[in-house]
Amino acid sequence: MKSFFSSFSKSAKELTDLRCLCVTAIFIALSMLLESVAINTPYFKISFAYLAAACIGMLFGPTVGFFAGLICDVVGYIANPAGAPFLPAYTLVQGMSGLIYGAVLYYKVDYSIFAKKEDPFKDKKSKNGLSVQFFVRIVIAKLLNITIINIFINTALNMHYGFIPKQAYSVAIAARVIKNLTQLAADIPLMFVVIPSVFVIYKRAFRTGTAA
Repeated sequence: MKSFFSSFSKSAKELTDLRCLCVTAIFIALSMLLESVAINTPYFKISFAYLAAACIGMLFGPTVGFFAGLICDVVGYIANPAGAPFLPAYTLVQGMSGLIYGAVLYYKVDYSIFAKKEDPFKDKKSKNGLSVQFFVRIVIAKLLNITIINIFINTALNMHYGFIPKQAYSVAIAARVIKNLTQLAADIPLMFVVIPSVFVIYKRAFRTGTAA
């Protein structure tokens, strides 16, 4: 548990690294681009911006992921207000989403498989050379975001602000569950490909190790 909470302070130190700031800015821009092509429905939205958030969390941890989420929401609103009022609650939720990805995927934390001084994505016993535990973490991170953020918090906020009638709450929850379970079939394989690829590219580009 102590190691888990220490990941937040280690992630905060990343904010003093120019490399972290530059790479995070690139992923924030990518997130906004992906968000701009999102598909909106009365009860939910289909977007792949979570890929950028997951990559930021994996590379730089929960603290950076949280602030990146806040920035994405604020800058996104400024760039495309769409006539809607600015609601800080949704900004906080975006930050929480980035925090979850960082808390689960940050490869520099000192617990479980990431405590090793070797590449956490490598598994000598695995045919493809990738750690099974890492892919389990990807699934956990996505499921936590789906359950906590997408299904419960966002639905509750939409109802609170009148975007969803109170009598339609159960319908909205059911619709979100069906949508997220359906999209999960596409989200998980995408994350399995994108996140390890980003890690390898980042490591090779900056020749960085995995030790904290």
